Parts: sequence; C-alpha cells; structure tokens
Amino acid sequence: MARLVTRTEKRAARHRRVRRKVQGTAERPRLSVFRSLRHIYVQVIDDETGHTLAAASSRDPDVAGQAGSTGKRLVAHLVGTTIAQRAIKAGATRGVLDRGGYKYHGLVKALAEGAREGGLDF
Repeated sequence: MARLVTRTEKRAARHRRVRRKVQGTAERPRLSVFRSLRHIYVQVIDDETGHTLAAASSRDPDVAGQAGSTGKRLVAHLVGTTIAQRAIKAGATRGVLDRGGYKYHGLVKALAEGAREGGLDF
C-alpha cells in the first residue's frame, strides 16, 4: 500500500531543494521565511558563521502594535519593513530570499515587497 505524503513533508522537500542553491554569506545573508497558520517569522542569517543577524515576526510587539486587527498580508508587509530596518542596523543591506519551500505568493510576496521597500536589496 502506498504511503501518503503530507503537506508538511512536501514543503520540507521543496525547502531542501531551494536550500541546495540558496546560501547566505557575510556580504549577502539569507532572509529565511517561516509561515505558520497564524504568524509569519523571518530571520537574516549568515550561513558562513551560523549567526542570526536580525529577526522579526508578527508576534513582535512593534509589529503587533502597528497592525492591530488588520489582515495577514498587511502584517506580513509590516514584518518585511521591520526586518529591513533591523538588518540594515546590523550592517546587512543585501541578501538572498529563502522562501522556505513556500510559493512566492501571498504572505511571502508581501513580506519580500515590504523588505524591499524598507531598503533591503535581494
């Protein structure tokens, strides 16, 4: 009997496939995105040293205070602008987007556009 592959396993396989090519360096750190059903999280990671340079999420008090009870897409955009500010403060102005196996659509796209508006180049 064939084994069913869950959505989570499929996303993990896509993420592994993306991570074969996407590598963060000191000059261009990796912007790693994770979505849950309720929140969105993002980190700026230097893979050479294994350090997280900056992080933001929809659970941060800064973002939650600005968002109020608006939609998820606006919240993702606010998370993108927040991570851009924090990454620039940490000295990273360029990067590569690791979409984490998610489609570049909806929340991931809104987060990326917010980060670009905030000043990150990727």
